[in-house]
Amino acid sequence: MTAIRLYNTRTRAKQGFTPIDAEDVRLYVCGPTVYDRAHLGNARPVVVFDTLFRLLRHEYGADHVTYVRNFTDVDDKINATAVARQQAGAPGTLEDLIRQRTEETIGWYHADMDALGNLRPTHEPRATEYIGNKGPDGTWGHMIGMIKTLIDKGYAYVVRDPSNNPPKEFVIANREAMHSETALFEVHEFNRYGELSGRSLDDMIAGARVEEAPYKRDPMDFVLWKPSDDSLPGWDSPWGRGRPGWHIECSAMSKALLGATFDIHGGGLDLQFPHHENEIAQSCCANDTEFMARFWMHNEMLLVEGKKMSKSLGNFFSVRELLDQGFPGEVIRFVMLSTHYRKPMDWTDKKAREASNALENMHRLVLSMVPDATPEPSKVDAFFVEALAQDLNTSEVIRHLHGFASLADDEENPQRFGAAKALGDALSFLGLFNPELAKRHTPHFDPEQMAQLAERLASLRADAIARKDFAPVDALKSALIAAGVEVRMSKAGVELVPGAGFDAAKLEGLQ
Repeated sequence: MTAIRLYNTRTRAKQGFTPIDAEDVRLYVCGPTVYDRAHLGNARPVVVFDTLFRLLRHEYGADHVTYVRNFTDVDDKINATAVARQQAGAPGTLEDLIRQRTEETIGWYHADMDALGNLRPTHEPRATEYIGNKGPDGTWGHMIGMIKTLIDKGYAYVVRDPSNNPPKEFVIANREAMHSETALFEVHEFNRYGELSGRSLDDMIAGARVEEAPYKRDPMDFVLWKPSDDSLPGWDSPWGRGRPGWHIECSAMSKALLGATFDIHGGGLDLQFPHHENEIAQSCCANDTEFMARFWMHNEMLLVEGKKMSKSLGNFFSVRELLDQGFPGEVIRFVMLSTHYRKPMDWTDKKAREASNALENMHRLVLSMVPDATPEPSKVDAFFVEALAQDLNTSEVIRHLHGFASLADDEENPQRFGAAKALGDALSFLGLFNPELAKRHTPHFDPEQMAQLAERLASLRADAIARKDFAPVDALKSALIAAGVEVRMSKAGVELVPGAGFDAAKLEGLQ
């Protein structure tokens, strides 16, 4: 078995990974809030932890790894979307519209993440299924039960209707008789709060957006349960009709499906504080455990052309938009795997073009040299597994892919057929194998032909300006784009660049 070493955010060091139970290796990753399409940044943790899932399955067996990734389907953004649809005249109750929206968005999410080559997790729990109604024996389940435990143990407290701004020290004594109550976790009751992020409470308050509400005993105290009025989704609870806070969701669902303690908890770096910090506090306190997860792993953020993705900068786009632009899912995945998960990943058009050409060439080599062989991910070469086992060093894995492709492309190399077979196995193991990509590859496009087409388009444009008839220009431009050519027109001239999905055959007859 390959020795796996992973960077543990909790200890700030790489550590050898040994599961609590090798017969049931357990992984939890925070999933999406399902109110809209997944953007490119949302996809990075999916690809990162799918790669970890594949490594663990390879080492411990597919039947001995449990991967849980949740859907948050109760949230203010979801509510707002449903209210907007209702106000626009959509039929149905608010609950109906919320359910329609979440079902629609989960469908989008599955389609987009499947297109990137990701395996489905073992379990995909929805928050609304784990809130926890009262059972026949009088006990509450999941989230409500965990909140009640925290209150009973003195780690949380309840206040009445925070909208009325009661004094800071106001605490309801007879909770069972009251309604519209808010439950909050008291961070000072957990002396290890801040261990994951490595910051003191004062530092957290100074650097975080915390609600300094008068009903909180401390600004860092966070909501476990909040009231719902008749216009919002709500569930019965000991504190009246309401809905759970965000952080309690993952604590309750991970415990229900993986137990009070498990092996690895993952997510984006943006979740380290406060979400994961709060998960640890409430889980350890409710379950009387030293830790929630033994390893905590966080992927860095995503940039676009060197800048933070932002709608105001015009560089904010969904996975679906990239797919619709002609970028195959495997190419998007290849670009993401080219950067180590703990480093910021910069998506650029140049990287996408290079990835497209490299990946299509790899598929051409595999399918032209071993056309009858089906890639076998379970037989992946040790080079790739050992690189992944060193803290998911996917950039090293990509380097090995290029190396095997060079060996397979060397006609003087007697081992080229073995290299092509190993390349196919590795592509399949990494979720990158797609025979259709080989059909897209044109390893040596004709630069002279491209220059001639650019000259022709420039000539047509000059003539169009004089005649004020741009139909011939538009027709040629459309044909070039259909062939996967990026058309760049400026005052300086015309530049044609092969892009994702470039197909030289479609250029025939255009000159």
